[in-house]
Amino acid sequence: MKRFGGLLGVAGLLGAWALLAAFGVAGGTIPAPWRVAQTMYADGWALYGPNFTITARGALLGFAWGNALAIGLAVLVLLVPPIESLATQLAILSYCTPLLALGPIILVVFGGRTPTVFLAAMYCFFTTMVGTVAGLRSADAASLDLVRAYGGGRWQRLYRVQVIAALPNTFAALKIAAPSAVLGAILGEYLGGVDSGIGVALTAAQTAYNVPRTWGMALAAAALAGLGYALVAGLARVVAPWTTAEAR
Repeated sequence: MKRFGGLLGVAGLLGAWALLAAFGVAGGTIPAPWRVAQTMYADGWALYGPNFTITARGALLGFAWGNALAIGLAVLVLLVPPIESLATQLAILSYCTPLLALGPIILVVFGGRTPTVFLAAMYCFFTTMVGTVAGLRSADAASLDLVRAYGGGRWQRLYRVQVIAALPNTFAALKIAAPSAVLGAILGEYLGGVDSGIGVALTAAQTAYNVPRTWGMALAAAALAGLGYALVAGLARVVAPWTTAEAR
């Protein structure tokens, strides 16, 4: 039933898209779906393959770094409570700082694809840290008392009870972080300093006023974000299948 609802939603979006294109909404800048599909087919793997792969690599590196730092800091907050205020301020700062203002600085200092990885990591950090901290604190008090009664220390309580309790919240945060990493990577490519990637191809298509190709690249970006979400969801089903059951 859920799959049928999803297919119905996709069909509705495609229908609305076709109607907007047919009525020339927004000055005719909305191409018909079949025109975008034809352009994507004509461009083929030669255009989409390398750009898709490079952006995916940058997003993956940023996803790994950002989430590793976020989870590590969340665990540190649990083990060393006095640093919670500092860690929270750091997370809020990373969330509120206009990252497009930091990107050019990173580009000037490091160059290359560093801004792509940096922005992807920053877009992941806040959500994952907050979700992991909340998950670690959701551990059952009776289970913690049981480990303590058997002589378990702080580390035993952490990996036997609290880490397991945190998995649903952590995986929920990671599902959000995966598309966010793709967004950060594409924005990093927009800053320049690189010659390939979805962001670069989008800029080139916009400059040439190739509307169907611009839409095609936007669809490729959406597909990459959806793929990241699906991979994390699949990992959650394998590592912690009860998190999927709870989500239902």
